[in-house]
Amino acid sequence: MDKIYVNKMSFYGYHGVFEAEAKLGQRFYVDLELSMDLSKAGASDDLNDTVNYADIFHCVQQIVEKERYNLVEALTSQIASRVLQAFPFSEVKVKVTKPNPPINGHYDSVAIEMTRRKEDLAP
Repeated sequence: MDKIYVNKMSFYGYHGVFEAEAKLGQRFYVDLELSMDLSKAGASDDLNDTVNYADIFHCVQQIVEKERYNLVEALTSQIASRVLQAFPFSEVKVKVTKPNPPINGHYDSVAIEMTRRKEDLAP
């Protein structure tokens, strides 16, 4: 299966369990690995035979910046479901990175990664 990668999209959102996270917000990074047959686009060189990357970006941006979730797990799940519903991908792998969660200690970030398939979506 062919892949489209959209890497390190950066958004400012208000996700988290704690009041300060909901009030102050923080940066989130989203990486996507999207599976679909790209042979027609490879042969035609026509945007109509693939998916516009800007449309993918705006779909994810709407979820991260305009909605609010307590858990990064819920945010990641919503991105996976909505990307599969909106675009002709057979499978999506979503990784959401939260660089500054309220953890007292030294670390780079925390991240959630989920893989979902179109056939797994509820009817």
